[in-house]
Amino acid sequence: MVHEKLVSEFVEKMRTAAGGNLTSVILYGSAAEGEFHPEYSDLNLLCVLQDTSFASLSKIAGAVEWWRKKKHHPPLILSPQELKDTADVFSIEFMDMKQRHRVLYGEDLLSNLDVPMHLHRSQIEYELREKLFLLRQHILLAGSRDKDLWELMLNSLSSFTTLFRHVLVELGEPGRKHSRDAVQELASRMNFDSSAFVQLMDVRAKKSDRKQFRVTDVASRYLMAIEAVTTGVDRMPKSMASDRK
Repeated sequence: MVHEKLVSEFVEKMRTAAGGNLTSVILYGSAAEGEFHPEYSDLNLLCVLQDTSFASLSKIAGAVEWWRKKKHHPPLILSPQELKDTADVFSIEFMDMKQRHRVLYGEDLLSNLDVPMHLHRSQIEYELREKLFLLRQHILLAGSRDKDLWELMLNSLSSFTTLFRHVLVELGEPGRKHSRDAVQELASRMNFDSSAFVQLMDVRAKKSDRKQFRVTDVASRYLMAIEAVTTGVDRMPKSMASDRK
């Protein structure tokens, strides 16, 4: 695949630029598991450096600029100690990294990473509410432009399905589920209509033509599902997360 070649080139550029300061380069997210969609997914890279000073960042700036010009986001730069120190406040991100990653160079610092869970539910609610508020704003900005509304939903779909999977974790199902299965399982647990999510996944995967759906109808059901899950998370007993530290 094209992205595999690009990633390999980036790793070599990072090794040359960082030298012995580079501990690991790790691919994480959908590209590491097989759910990668070229139009809607990112190539997410974690680069672990022993030293993250300005001088060290300056040495790798050229490699990162090359990567950015290939239309990809800059890698996440952390030190080994930061991985351990920040796992509690970024439990969603680090749980996903542990479950979906591939080491491209160096040490595997994720498989055995301890991710405390006592703040997990609060982070889910915060991110659901933040993304819901932004979604409403962008729905207003899209106005009557069907294309903009479709792109808004398709581009936000992965973020919400990720959060839905983590709601299932809070409900006691820590096993990794694919997006469609997770959404449908959560819908049965929280009693909401998941049809908009399923239709958007099919459109994104080119299994369905968006022309067969009324975009305003899909958007209405999409918004209601997100609101239902957000309310459900807010009403979860606060003690649930503390039981799984």
